[in-house]
Amino acid sequence: MTSEELLQKVRRIEIKTRSLSKNIFAGEYHSQFKGRGMAFSEVREYQPGDDVRSIDWNVTARLNKPYIKVFEEERELTVMLLVDVSGSRIFGTQSRTKRDMIAEIAATLAFSTIENNDKVGVIFFSDRIEKFIPPKKGRTHVLRIISELISFQPESNGTDIKQALEYFANALKRRSAAFLISDLIVPRQANAATGISSLEKPLMIASSRHDMHCIQVYDRHDAELPDIGFSLLHDPESGKEVWVDTSDEDVRYLYRETWQRRQQETERLLTRTGINHVSVRTDEDYVRSLKQLFRC
Repeated sequence: MTSEELLQKVRRIEIKTRSLSKNIFAGEYHSQFKGRGMAFSEVREYQPGDDVRSIDWNVTARLNKPYIKVFEEERELTVMLLVDVSGSRIFGTQSRTKRDMIAEIAATLAFSTIENNDKVGVIFFSDRIEKFIPPKKGRTHVLRIISELISFQPESNGTDIKQALEYFANALKRRSAAFLISDLIVPRQANAATGISSLEKPLMIASSRHDMHCIQVYDRHDAELPDIGFSLLHDPESGKEVWVDTSDEDVRYLYRETWQRRQQETERLLTRTGINHVSVRTDEDYVRSLKQLFRC
């Protein structure tokens, strides 16, 4: 892609996603995230009716009177986008690839952030941390993020969400709103039916420290095989290839059942770890899914 083509694509995405963030998501964003963060302000003497859980025991012991911690709303929010750039994102059989939809969703969230005068940063990950863009404000910063979303070429094709979550937890100590944007296709583990179950601990830690959300982007044919006869299936992450008779009804049924079981396990895991989540297919309108996520 030439520099001119990249600029044109960035501009097209900006026009579409900035309009969405300004006209559709502004209210939902503000009601969902603003006021959720609380920062320490001062201590004052305890008064009848105060929440005893706010008592500052160190000050109380020192002054021999009960004192409580007073908190106030944080006016500035940090939003982090954890974006999956593994090999499977290039797949797409309908109107667009998963990579295209991930870019649009991330851009919409980024513009929603700066419309509310907040900071936004990005972690690009595969089976390693590919790139970290620290949180900043401003249109120029968001345009840089969009440019990277479109043109970034990862060094690796694999997927390691666990590593991305651990890096995020260490990189940002202050509470933030975070969006994990991925197809959630992860390698199988020897001790688990699917690799997704290995994420429980890092997801739990991340959701306890941050306001975590997950947006799964998938293609129709991630979920079911088309009936197109003998086909060579290629795994863009491992590079493995296998011939499959997609005209075999039992083969298609097994593929579909495997996907559904994995989806059910994923949804149970995200619910169990307290993470709001939505799934959106590449041939669907992601606007409805984002509005649903904001209203959780």
